[in-house]
Amino acid sequence: MRVVITLLVLLGLGAVVAWRVGDALGLEVRPADVPVERPVAAPPRPLAPPPAIGSIGVPDEPRLRLAAGAVADALVERGRPRPVVGSAGDLVARTEPGLPDEAYRIDPGPVVVGSTPNGVAAGLYAVADAVRTGNDVVADGRVVAPRLGLRLTDLGAVGLPDDPAAFGDDYSLNSDVVGSAVLPGAPYVDRAAVEEIARQFRDLVHHALADGYNAVVVPGFLEYVTFDGLGVHPPGDPHVARAEAMAGAFGPVWRYAHEMGMKVYFSTDMLALSPPLRSYLEREVGGLRTEDERLWRVYRAGLSELFAKLSYVDGLMIRVGEGGAAYGFAGWDYSSEVAVTTPAAVRAMLRAFLATAAEHDREVIFRTWSVGIGAVGDLHTSREAYEQVLGGLRDDRLVVSTKYTLGDFYSHLPLNDTLLVGEHRRIVEFQSRREFEGLGALPDDLGELHRQALRAFLANPRVEGVWTWRQGGGPLLAGPRVLDLRTGFWQLYDLNSYVTGRLARDPDQDPARATADWVRRTFSHDPGVVHAICRALALSREAVTKGLYIGPYADHRVRALGLDPPPMMWIFEWDVPTGDSATLGTVYAVGRDRVDEAVAEGAAAVDAARRMRDLVAATDPAGWRDPVLRERFTATLDYEVDLLGVLAAYRTAALRHVRWLDTGEARDAAREAAAEYREGRAAHLRAYGDDLALPAYNLTAADLGLARAARDEPMAWAARGVLLALALALVLGWRRPWARALTRPWRRVGLSRSDRVLVRAVPAVVVLASRAVLTWFAAPAHLVPVLGAWLVFAGLLRGTRPAAAVGAVALLRSVLLLGVLAVRGPGYYWFAFWTEPVARAVYVTVAFAAFLGTFVAAYAVLRGQVGRVRAVGRVLVAAGTPPAVLGAVVAVVGLERALTVWNDQMALLPWGLSRILGITVHLGIPAALPVVALGVGGAAVLTGYALGSSAR
Repeated sequence: MRVVITLLVLLGLGAVVAWRVGDALGLEVRPADVPVERPVAAPPRPLAPPPAIGSIGVPDEPRLRLAAGAVADALVERGRPRPVVGSAGDLVARTEPGLPDEAYRIDPGPVVVGSTPNGVAAGLYAVADAVRTGNDVVADGRVVAPRLGLRLTDLGAVGLPDDPAAFGDDYSLNSDVVGSAVLPGAPYVDRAAVEEIARQFRDLVHHALADGYNAVVVPGFLEYVTFDGLGVHPPGDPHVARAEAMAGAFGPVWRYAHEMGMKVYFSTDMLALSPPLRSYLEREVGGLRTEDERLWRVYRAGLSELFAKLSYVDGLMIRVGEGGAAYGFAGWDYSSEVAVTTPAAVRAMLRAFLATAAEHDREVIFRTWSVGIGAVGDLHTSREAYEQVLGGLRDDRLVVSTKYTLGDFYSHLPLNDTLLVGEHRRIVEFQSRREFEGLGALPDDLGELHRQALRAFLANPRVEGVWTWRQGGGPLLAGPRVLDLRTGFWQLYDLNSYVTGRLARDPDQDPARATADWVRRTFSHDPGVVHAICRALALSREAVTKGLYIGPYADHRVRALGLDPPPMMWIFEWDVPTGDSATLGTVYAVGRDRVDEAVAEGAAAVDAARRMRDLVAATDPAGWRDPVLRERFTATLDYEVDLLGVLAAYRTAALRHVRWLDTGEARDAAREAAAEYREGRAAHLRAYGDDLALPAYNLTAADLGLARAARDEPMAWAARGVLLALALALVLGWRRPWARALTRPWRRVGLSRSDRVLVRAVPAVVVLASRAVLTWFAAPAHLVPVLGAWLVFAGLLRGTRPAAAVGAVALLRSVLLLGVLAVRGPGYYWFAFWTEPVARAVYVTVAFAAFLGTFVAAYAVLRGQVGRVRAVGRVLVAAGTPPAVLGAVVAVVGLERALTVWNDQMALLPWGLSRILGITVHLGIPAALPVVALGVGGAAVLTGYALGSSAR
């Protein structure tokens, strides 16, 4: 009866563990309401002749002179002589009262009329755009006003490094634009570098104004303030002099946008920190206590100083959902930390900053983008969380900024319905250079999608603006060397900035026509060339959404492995196709009945890319304004055809292999696709391995995955062989003492010297063989600790009978493992673990019960030999030593590094996780875990020795 009760208890504990594991790994799937895109090419139309404007008359106001210059530039591009800009002319701009701020009309003459310089400038930019795009300048006196009044842009590529040597595998997310001008000591800034940044910024301002934007977001906050009078910085602290130098050098740079009629917002993560500020907060507030008003009084003082020092700044944009080392700038000790993690903390922060904004007549833009646990972690995607965090916080100076997708900037996502709720002023975030869709290296016309989004969100009358990221988002140096307005084929994503700017002014206009206008502005005025490019761009979304996504998976909202994985998932961040079992198993499981469709999508994407390439390649080179742009476009499309071909072969190989793991079918098809992938991979790396503008994808993880896949069947046969060998050994030696000791450890058996060796050797060999098979004979980082733990545990028990008891349980667990591996290898084991809840629950229950049974069996044997107390002590010493040793080793090596090495060899989680986000950070694994293991194991050892000593 005691044995039965013990077994039931062990199985009960195993069931609890299985339930907890299942709860963490449970796969939840529901369909997603994905917007249906039907992009088309605008029909060809004749080019309107440019108007005969020999002179332009505008008031002597800088922003109007700049806008008049845009009209003059457009006329020159159309072959007209450059008009003179003065106080009178063929085209006249004037002001008269009665129109809203940015509204204008164009009267016959033509005469551009507005009530403010902003309105007049908007009319002049409309004339310039019509001239460039081959449209008529319609002078019908109709009042034109923007539908959305706040239209922000990021800084594009201003200040970003353009050194070819800097591009490669740096996945850091730092977005500081002043880095090239920062000096380690006095005078703290390089004036020549500042001037170059200023030149780039002026170009950005001119381009953004012409595209219809009226505000710009500049990264920065803490590096410009000194907290004067608070005592944050000790006497002589260089942070003070550095901040003064930064404000003196860069203040005039950012002021230029204000002078040209744009609003200027600074942006920062919260908490923004420096070493002296952190020390001050620890000293005065007791640490980073973000619900404490005393902490926010410090930041209020800094914000007040910023508004006073840079009086043209219109407000501060705040993000609380990301931060940490990945965002740090090398050589600077300014940092950020995700510390505002509760609704109370968010509200305390906003109330403090809004009070300061009211004092200075400024605004606060709060971004809902967030990651983490609880309401703040769900703020971006949950209406309930939005209400919990921001409900009732009414202030007209607060603007809430939210990405248009219900998640990050991926396709195959629903529109973000949190933009339809709340009582706050709202703006919608868009991304032109899609970080997950080629990082600007692939054509990706988002006009139709962005129009759908804007028209849906305008159901909320509080939506009043957009924020378009021209270059921002994702790793800035681990992608193509393409910099907005500066380097490479940046025109590809300039399309989205242009079209989104037009849609923000008029969401009802046809995005296909806007795309055609942009093509005429950028590439050609030849109707045949324009139409061919438009037809190619109309295919771009099919190529991207089918080639970079696996539709049967991507069209679902999924929760897996305790996370909300993105719709792309099989390609990590932007260029790392993954080979891990968790991802590929989940992707397959979600679309298990649609594998053929998923495979066909890859081929369809390649076909779409080929059609795009053929359309552009067939255009007459003489019809292009710049032959270099034609060469870049065709080279880009050649790259896309090649890339999507490699990805199509890989997805086929991966999905067919998982189908074989699941059903035993498609083995040959998987092998054929793997061979095709290897051939395409080699060609892809040869063609693009050294190309910075069109870089080869990082296929390391895919290679690892397919290498493991190729071993699955041999490993299944190896597992069968080990089981057969063990069965034969036990049958042939059934009456031998060593076999009886291992199969009936509860009985006393007299053992000879050879029997004692076999009692230890047989379990050790089986454990080694089973774990070697589990790891494809390719993961010593897993095999060595596991085998070492068993050997140390058995060795410290001292004695043949305890060793036999432990060996018996080890054999039981190994037979259970080998039985699963014998089906279709380690791939099947992990596939079932990630995706089959019933099988996983049964396996984990039995396996964990057997694991605990190891200690019970050892104690039961030792109790009869040395007594209960000493038996407990000896088991504690044996059980505590392995985790203590392993914890010490990992603490020295580093948890992130140890997990990276282990995962690289086991291929269970995305290979890119540690390279880009960090396994510990992304999965929330405490950094102190090795120390905890060392402490718990050490305590067990010390307790065990104490019990052993006290019982003597």
